[in-house]
Amino acid sequence: MSDQQEFPDNPDDYTEAEHIEHRSTGKGLALPGQNLPDKVYVIPIHNRPFFPAQVLPVIVNEEPWAETLDLVSQSGHHSLALFFMDTPQEDPRHFNTKALPEYGTLVKVHHASRENGKLQFVAQGLSRVRIKTWLKHHRPPYLVEVEYPHQPTEPTDEVKAYGMALINAIKELLPLNPLYSEELKNYLNRFSPNDPSPLTDFAAALTSATGPELQEVLDCVPMLKRMEKVLPMLRKEVEVARLQKEISAEVNRKIGEHQREFFLKEQLKVIQQELGLTKDDRSADLEQFEQRLEGKVLPAQVQKRLEEEMNKLSILETGSPEYAVTRNYLDWTTSVPWGVYGEDKLDLKHARKVLDKHHAGLDDIKDRILEFLAVGAYKGEISGSIVLLVGPPGVGKTSVGKSIAESLGRPFYRFSLGGMRDEAEIKGHRRTYIGAQPGKLVQALKDVEVMNPVIMLDEIDKMGQSYQGDPASALLETLDPEQNVEFLDHYLDLRMDLSKVLFVCTANTLDSIPGPLLDRMEVIRLSGYITEEKVAIAKRHLWPKLLEKAGVSKGSLSISDAALKALIDGYAREAGVRQLEKQMGKLVRKAVMKLIDEPKAVIKLGPKDLEASLGHPVFRNEQVLSGTGVITGLAWTSMGGATLPIEATRIHTLNRGFKLTGQLGDVMKESAEIAYSYVSSHLKSFGGDPKFFDEAFVHLHVPEGATPKDGPSAGVTMASALLSLARNQPPKKGVAMTGELTLTGHVLPIGGVREKVIAARRQKLFELILPEANRGNFEELPDYLKEGITVHFAKRFADVAKVLF
Repeated sequence: MSDQQEFPDNPDDYTEAEHIEHRSTGKGLALPGQNLPDKVYVIPIHNRPFFPAQVLPVIVNEEPWAETLDLVSQSGHHSLALFFMDTPQEDPRHFNTKALPEYGTLVKVHHASRENGKLQFVAQGLSRVRIKTWLKHHRPPYLVEVEYPHQPTEPTDEVKAYGMALINAIKELLPLNPLYSEELKNYLNRFSPNDPSPLTDFAAALTSATGPELQEVLDCVPMLKRMEKVLPMLRKEVEVARLQKEISAEVNRKIGEHQREFFLKEQLKVIQQELGLTKDDRSADLEQFEQRLEGKVLPAQVQKRLEEEMNKLSILETGSPEYAVTRNYLDWTTSVPWGVYGEDKLDLKHARKVLDKHHAGLDDIKDRILEFLAVGAYKGEISGSIVLLVGPPGVGKTSVGKSIAESLGRPFYRFSLGGMRDEAEIKGHRRTYIGAQPGKLVQALKDVEVMNPVIMLDEIDKMGQSYQGDPASALLETLDPEQNVEFLDHYLDLRMDLSKVLFVCTANTLDSIPGPLLDRMEVIRLSGYITEEKVAIAKRHLWPKLLEKAGVSKGSLSISDAALKALIDGYAREAGVRQLEKQMGKLVRKAVMKLIDEPKAVIKLGPKDLEASLGHPVFRNEQVLSGTGVITGLAWTSMGGATLPIEATRIHTLNRGFKLTGQLGDVMKESAEIAYSYVSSHLKSFGGDPKFFDEAFVHLHVPEGATPKDGPSAGVTMASALLSLARNQPPKKGVAMTGELTLTGHVLPIGGVREKVIAARRQKLFELILPEANRGNFEELPDYLKEGITVHFAKRFADVAKVLF
């Protein structure tokens, strides 16, 4: 057989005259029921049965069916029978004739061709066919004698109704699956709609039923039965197609929403670029950075660096890592407010109002801040300066910093140095690191958008040190007005002027601040509040704030001044007001519990109501110890001032000795030794028995042994206790003292005069002995602290002894 076998062209293209001519010569298309051959060759097919209504390509193996097709091409009718086999034979040469179904389809063969071991031809279904006798069945080609089933020509009404139902089902199927539209057009061109048999076969061929199910339709010759089989199959196909369409529609809807948005955005980008309304990512970034620099005054070095980085950005690929690094650098550098300065409000009356509004008391601190502002007002600008606010917790250091910023009309930025161990937090990481960032100061300038904000460095005494560096040393360059004109951040690697920034630092103590750093700061001490100040703060600030936080009206809940005073004395004696706020918060919460049960109640809190809400007072009125060998000293702690009783007693007279207790630090122990030596050697001049200490074993104790105590300021107090013991005479009552004693009897100055005076007032001690060198410190105190207090200033220990004995 040649590669392209000669078969007739598509018979649909013939004219009626040609059809007649072909029929008369026996070569043309045999129409159903006319000139059908009685002997034909058989080829089995395996996918699904072939129906008389179909025109489809068929592919079979060249071996063993090439000879069969050769013989068909030589026959006058060019037809063969296709029979469906559900399970292919292992060897087609040994054919099991019983494996074939009863009916197959007679097809006309067109356009046979051979390629890659396969034979392909277009098969045009003509009629059902049944094998009468096998003429040749031992090996291909298989030849059979066939007969054709007889079908009634006139369809009944029932058949017509089924035909209409099939056509309606096909109409429903078409919109659901457009693949069938071509097949339907092909069918309508070739068959009359009134012919029910091809219609039924065509409807069956449209379905996706299995091969055996379709073979049942082919085997069913009676028209009505065949239609009854096909209609449910077609309805099922319609339902499957509808369900599939719904599922596809839902999936497409979900995908489509995202795709539509994506496509529209992409189209919008392209349209905007075409119209010049927008730029690509790189152009947009560069434009944004250039806009940020408008109105800024850039130093020459910064201008040069920015131009270099922008040129670099313009040639980099947007997807490269280097692009992201450069873009990040430009983002930070252009965010710094180069040369942008805010205008200061240099109005001292306004500043005084702001300070008074936010703070009760602290008059000396307010005066100090106003002096600082006055210098700026006189000069016309406040140049950078470093203020260090030192004081116990809760006295309002942070809020003083905020008030300074508000009174100047400058933006305020606060960050805490507590626990900071990495100097990169201050000066930034170098750009060599992954995830490098500038330091906190650059971040602060970016946020406040001016070069002269108030920056608060909180908890400067709580910085740490680690292998990552020493942040305290990094702060030296930052805070020194001589150096910070050219502050260098490691990330930006550009000099910037911090000299106009007002730094406000806070600390609880000065002990842990390195000397060189402390030397650059102006120290302002906040020493805590006396009871009267705390009452004012509680009434003006804390109580209204707590009521607002709890949503309670002023008419529903109030507290008397006497209750506030009792609250401060019994539960909140610390220097600051944080503990006071906590205890008041507890009172408000307890009151709210009552208001929930009785919404219309009016609660007034008096001194007697405190114990029910807060329990027993934490602080009792300390009994000032008195008697021979007992003296009241004054001490300073990080929490404020405190009274410090010191007791001395003689244990026995068997031998000379001196014992110290009370968890004392080294300096305090030395002070005790000095006091013992001085009093022992000068006992006669102070009117005591010179031999007293030669025979006595003396024990000196500082009560509250669980609390560590240190410092030289108890020297005078210890010497007075020893002198009282040696003279066997109690000291004058109601006197408290402080001062450092030397071996030669001089009284040296001490620190914390304000805190110590406050502590004495709290204990109702109104007669004090202070070193002569501290006279100035005492006279600087506000009048309300000095009121009613008698102070004796001592140069030598003899001055102390005169007052006491």
